[in-house]
Amino acid sequence: MPEAIEQDNTQLRLHEITRALNSGMFVHVRRMLAHMAPCDIALLLESSPHKGRTVLWQLVDSDLQGDILEELSEDVRNGIISQMDPALIAAATEDMDDDDLAEMLRSLPDTIYQEVIGSMASQDRERAALALSYPEESAGAIMNTDTVTIRPDVTLDVVLRYLRLKGELPEGTDELYVVDKDNCFIGAVSLALLLTRSPDLTVRTVMDDHCESIPVTMDESEVAQLFERHNWISAPVVDEHQHLLGRITIDDIVDVIREDAEHSMMSMAGLDDEEDTFAPVVKSTKRRSVWLGVNLITALLAAFVASFFESTLDILPVLAVLNGIVPSMGGVAGSQTLTLVIRGMAVGHINQANQRFLLAKEFAIGALNGVLWALLIAGVVALWKWDFTLGCVIAFAMFMNLLAAGIAGASIPLFLKRLNIDPALAGGVVLTTVTDIVGIFAFLGTATWFLLP
Repeated sequence: MPEAIEQDNTQLRLHEITRALNSGMFVHVRRMLAHMAPCDIALLLESSPHKGRTVLWQLVDSDLQGDILEELSEDVRNGIISQMDPALIAAATEDMDDDDLAEMLRSLPDTIYQEVIGSMASQDRERAALALSYPEESAGAIMNTDTVTIRPDVTLDVVLRYLRLKGELPEGTDELYVVDKDNCFIGAVSLALLLTRSPDLTVRTVMDDHCESIPVTMDESEVAQLFERHNWISAPVVDEHQHLLGRITIDDIVDVIREDAEHSMMSMAGLDDEEDTFAPVVKSTKRRSVWLGVNLITALLAAFVASFFESTLDILPVLAVLNGIVPSMGGVAGSQTLTLVIRGMAVGHINQANQRFLLAKEFAIGALNGVLWALLIAGVVALWKWDFTLGCVIAFAMFMNLLAAGIAGASIPLFLKRLNIDPALAGGVVLTTVTDIVGIFAFLGTATWFLLP
């Protein structure tokens, strides 16, 4: 309930700012923006048309620009950055977390990237180079280097005094990492233990020496799965020699999970997961036309298969009325399997050991569904058209297509994954092609064989 009230208040505030902006009350807008959180300003920018963003960005306090850029989607951020001076961009990145800095720099066009790097202070340039040295979508790419390390042979009292001298802890700190003289990770001490155990105890006595670390090269999706399974708030990142490199916090993982979910959802529609809702018309049209072109090709393939049965359709026009039923049912059944398998692959449930069982299971489901819906459609068509043979024909086609849909829905994402093609992006198109062609061929081919004189 409190979350709903807060969301309503945010929406009201955003609506008020939009109305004030449209009325030219820029001083009022600037005053309101100064009291808003960076995430809310980012939402306002993403919810505004292209021209409105330019005006809003000019009214934003320069001290908040770095925090706001972290919250923006790539498309919107790049649009704003393209209008900024490189020196201002460099200044905005000074307080960015390492992972956010790397993500932003990777998304910049080469010319702007070089200008921004050239405008950075040497320390920030080194930090950027380190952040960019790790592969994209790896643990290294989403980690931060702001770790607090302690030695195992000191007492908790010494650690507490050390923390007081530091004055503040990095955001999201829930434990301190224990390292040896070579900076090799050997354990962790939670802040709860640090505060509740006797200050005379040594770190080695209370530390968790079974604390799991994350290899710097691990894929970020696998890291997210570890966080989900173990309910971590943060986790240390190490290299192949167990040297501590940094840490990953739960807020980084939330971003990974959100991006993965958006990617899967948008990819199924052939869209970029960073697609700007208010992008210019021509730009959006170009992006969407590619996928529409691919879909047209697959539709033409299905039409090409149907063209082999033109004479059958001329003699039995009733087939044209029923022809869309079988491919449609196959498409829905296949999409169910496809979605389930893609999700299973994303969360790590599907591997080499259980793929055969999965295929056998989906084959059985396809066969069972095929029998069930074949009998149903046979009865409906036989009663509707008073033609028992026609009912049997469409029943056979329904069974074959639902069986093919189950097999295709399970095998296509596995096959695409082996080819290093994103199943969420290409799986739907391939599946639709299969179910359309199999459905049309099974129905019209069987009808030609049994119904023509």
